[in-house]
Amino acid sequence: MSADTIAAIATAPGRGAVAIVRISGEDSFEIASRIVSRPITAKDAGRFFHAKFTDPSGASIDDGLALVFKAPRSYTGEDAVELQCHGGTASPRRVLEAVLSAGARLARRGEFTLRAFLNGRLSLDAAEAVIDLIDAKTDRAAQSAHERIDGRSRREISAMYSKAVEISSRVENALDFSEDELPEGFLDEARHDAEMLLKEMRRSCSELREGEILRRGALVVLSGPPNSGKSSLMNAILGESRAIVSAIAGTTRDSIEESIDIEGWPVRLADTAGIRETTDEIEAEGVRRSESLARKADIVLRLDDSWKAEAGIPARGFKRGMRVFTKSDLHSGEDAPVGSVKVSALTGEGIGALRRAIASMLDEMAAEGLEENGADVPTREREAIAASARAVEEAIGNLSSGDAVLAANSLQRAAAALGGYLGKIWREDILTAIFDRFCVGK
Repeated sequence: MSADTIAAIATAPGRGAVAIVRISGEDSFEIASRIVSRPITAKDAGRFFHAKFTDPSGASIDDGLALVFKAPRSYTGEDAVELQCHGGTASPRRVLEAVLSAGARLARRGEFTLRAFLNGRLSLDAAEAVIDLIDAKTDRAAQSAHERIDGRSRREISAMYSKAVEISSRVENALDFSEDELPEGFLDEARHDAEMLLKEMRRSCSELREGEILRRGALVVLSGPPNSGKSSLMNAILGESRAIVSAIAGTTRDSIEESIDIEGWPVRLADTAGIRETTDEIEAEGVRRSESLARKADIVLRLDDSWKAEAGIPARGFKRGMRVFTKSDLHSGEDAPVGSVKVSALTGEGIGALRRAIASMLDEMAAEGLEENGADVPTREREAIAASARAVEEAIGNLSSGDAVLAANSLQRAAAALGGYLGKIWREDILTAIFDRFCVGK
């Protein structure tokens, strides 16, 4: 890592009361001293003071506060200074320009957090979670990211790794004496402990899978024939008139997407063109896009206003679907088939039940932590735990059949999968991929 002292505006652009220019590196105190009203030393650490900011010519450009951090007690683990000036556009830009003229280098995307990682202030998974916390759209997503920053996931993986090593060592040590003279009940005890470990891995994978959904938001697509009520239902779920509603079939030609919080789950709700055979070139393209989006969706709501049990849009390779019978106000007294939901965008009937059903399906998705999830890319944590869990499952089968040698090999692989994740070796391309997601100043 470069020994350069870096600087950037750490607050969001735009109009606001206060903006922060962050400086980090071994020359932070000296550089900051060149543009504030008095020298900054290590004795100022942990305190803030009023400061007048000046440009290289000595002209006053703003006044505010300076907050000083002494290594390693800073976000980056380095000497650091945060200059708080007036918000807006011009003032923070002028203060930053003065800092750069005084000897700092403009920070790259995510460079402050990268330095925090390299200086041992954050683990790599915690560093990844920082951007997830910034991007969180619901309280549930923010809490999930906070727990990762706090190291909860890593502590759990460390505990599972220790347990895998302990069981593996126990079996290995027993084999050092004689495979034919294992103590009575030894294999049963080892299998029981491995089963408890597998249970913990399943729970952890489910939590991590939940975190993945919370970070990216679940894609829920409204699909169905023209005039089945897709746009009306979208407006009813959102609580606002977002999509154009018309009695004319084929009004929606392209998808419309909006974000919404459904019981703590961030959901990307998409209205699509009605699916039907058509000779209209533009509408046909809309149908193709609708089917393509549905195949990518986490959940497809297949709308049907015919209320015929045998009718409806076929699955067409959808991962997870729910039948939704619309316009229930026109079908008073009729019950929707089991496993489906009936709604009325006009009266609001069933909208709450539909939201709860979507949340329930997302709960089920999260529970599938060890399963392959189509195009989803698992996090490094879940990938490591899932690989370890598969090895533990093999070990349990081997222990059940009495093959301690194969069980020992499987347990070694289980421990290695977790140990690889917990190791302190990283590749430059991994770091680049992670920290390029950040904004400048973080």
